[in-house]
Amino acid sequence: MNLRFTNCRILASDMTVIENAELITNADKIVFSGKAAEAEPFISGKTFDRVIDCDNDLLMPGLKNAHTHSAMTFSRSLADEYSLDDWLHKAIFPREAKLTPDHVYWFSKLAYAEYLAGGITSCFDMYFHREASAKAAVETGFRHVFCGAANDFGGFETLEANYNDLNSYDPLVSFVLGFHAEYTTCEDNLKFMSELAHKYEAPVFTHISETSAEVEGCKERYGVTPAVLFDRLGIFDFGGGGFHCVWFTDEDRKIFKDKGLYSVFNACSNLKLASGITPVHKFISEGMKIAIGTDGAGSNNALDMFREMYLDTVLSNVETNNAAAVDPAVILKAGISGGAACMGLDDCVSLDAGMKADFIRIDMHHPASLPENNIVKNLVYSGNPGLVKMTVVDGKILYENGDFTTIDIEEVRRMTASMVTELA
Repeated sequence: MNLRFTNCRILASDMTVIENAELITNADKIVFSGKAAEAEPFISGKTFDRVIDCDNDLLMPGLKNAHTHSAMTFSRSLADEYSLDDWLHKAIFPREAKLTPDHVYWFSKLAYAEYLAGGITSCFDMYFHREASAKAAVETGFRHVFCGAANDFGGFETLEANYNDLNSYDPLVSFVLGFHAEYTTCEDNLKFMSELAHKYEAPVFTHISETSAEVEGCKERYGVTPAVLFDRLGIFDFGGGGFHCVWFTDEDRKIFKDKGLYSVFNACSNLKLASGITPVHKFISEGMKIAIGTDGAGSNNALDMFREMYLDTVLSNVETNNAAAVDPAVILKAGISGGAACMGLDDCVSLDAGMKADFIRIDMHHPASLPENNIVKNLVYSGNPGLVKMTVVDGKILYENGDFTTIDIEEVRRMTASMVTELA
């Protein structure tokens, strides 16, 4: 579609707001983004599928959910009383053993609906039956980046094929090498992971240092923390990073800083499972690369990036006894461009001309947006999915004013409600 958005404001890449702006798309790309007074060369003689008066609303890049397990929507509010280890072994693993590709297809669509309604335009998804999720993503028009989830129970035998096949599946779909975690992956498989990273000179991602027990277990097995172990094995020689990063040591953070690795924060999940609080302020002050994710709906339980950004900011204030410990603009940028870069979506980091047309419209007339003392701070401190009036991915409007254009939400509701009983 060729779209023209008039009478809008635009969130620039430096987290400032451009007033009296326009944004113009051509197919899947942004061709103009800036002051309305400078838009004439991109308007003259052009035909648009829609011209949308934004009524002074804000257009901003879509939020990037940089760590999730999309199809785990099946487990929302299923086992809220457990810590991580019991949650996995008593509630999740037994049900995941029953999952079929059809289950993953429908529960992924449920996740996409929540993503789109919450202003999320892409996700970094670690799960299995990936072909089912890829099919659902393409049908929806959602940008889906897979992360390998291999562990000792399976996945290593198909990891290389997934890397090759899913990276040529569809422009909306890509695959990044990854494995579940140190505690589910033996040394031989870790070495294989390193060999694969070196073969393709590719980044690798994994859960890392999510709980203190995980770190202590790794020390008992290898004498070092997971980050040190992976570094010694060469797993991160071509980049990548880790999810959670709660119990990092100074040495762990130095490894991540020196190698340019991404730390992806998941505050809600860590709090809900009593895993701990990531010292976000340390990662920022030390100049590390950061991104933000929700984790899955079974351990969060929402797929709400606004809530994640809020917690990543205010928890640091409590930890440091400093109400200005973290700049909200840094957190907002991590939720947008940090996530995009982490996933390898370098053409989705901003609303500059030439970038992919992945963006959202924020209701600036909503009570939570008012007054406008500071728009960026409002987005982090009072923002919520209810502010999202429109979500555009790859130049196509997928969500607008409460309605989905590519998802039959009633069918998704019926199918997932039936399937939950099958997994009990």
